[in-house]
Amino acid sequence: MTRLTRETGETRIQLDVRRTGGDIDVVTDEPFLTHMVVTLARYAGLGLTLEATGDLRHHLVEDVGITLGLALAREVPAEAERYGWASVPMDDALVRASLDLGGRPWFEGRLPSRLYEHFLQSLTVNLGATLHVVVDRGRDRHHVVEAAVKATGLALRQALREGEAVFSTKGSVRLEWGEDS
Repeated sequence: MTRLTRETGETRIQLDVRRTGGDIDVVTDEPFLTHMVVTLARYAGLGLTLEATGDLRHHLVEDVGITLGLALAREVPAEAERYGWASVPMDDALVRASLDLGGRPWFEGRLPSRLYEHFLQSLTVNLGATLHVVVDRGRDRHHVVEAAVKATGLALRQALREGEAVFSTKGSVRLEWGEDS
């Protein structure tokens, strides 16, 4: 389990996340954000406790994405399956998500909500992942955004599974940080 508190002059976020599942309890100042974080956690198979408050909707949504991405980065096993993809139909919406947990941050996708597009970008970049979201169709904004979050969650569930070996031709990456004198 990873526990993280992130506090700025604009937001305060506390979360506990567990890759292997468990209860989901999310409380934010923004009902749709709460709904999307619960949805992401459920579809990704995560255990998650999150409390978040903020001064503005944009700051809250962005900072929750940042904090969740930072915490999830610590939950990626060395021998993760690494890749995940899913396609989710939700009424009029059909959305695909493809994810790579290989440590190369990149987000590509267009949603009918810049705010939730930014949420997925903040999550992805801070997770150190590559995420491509493709909206094949959809008229209802809520359905498109929710289908994107569900597809991302399912892709994340698949990518986080523990595999049998490091899934890279270059092997594992070892970083060694030095201290300034």
